[in-house]
Amino acid sequence: MRKTEIRVEPVDTFFKRGRRLARLADREGRIPATRVVAFEDVSSLLCVLTEKRVLLLKEVKLTPASISMLAKRLKRDRSAVTRDVQLLERFGVVQVTEKPLRGHGRQKWVTPVAHDIRLTANL
Repeated sequence: MRKTEIRVEPVDTFFKRGRRLARLADREGRIPATRVVAFEDVSSLLCVLTEKRVLLLKEVKLTPASISMLAKRLKRDRSAVTRDVQLLERFGVVQVTEKPLRGHGRQKWVTPVAHDIRLTANL
């Protein structure tokens, strides 16, 4: 699994990192196996990483599970957990896969995209 870093960084830093990785790819260099989810400011980060979503992320990291199981463990409504999982998936922090259940349809299974997830914010 890769490392994922969630951080606040200025837009120019974001583009500098992108250009550095593009130059590395052009030279057929090895691109680091890390993922960065960058936010322009702390308030944007806090809109996405609410307290409940951080608890959800910790639970998924501890033990991947179905959305229903996560909702039960966190004592939350399943639809609210589904919305939070969709948002975290859109930002690339969790992965959702469908698993068939014998005779019972399908089940969405939530796993972290990385075992090592770090949150970095400089004020």
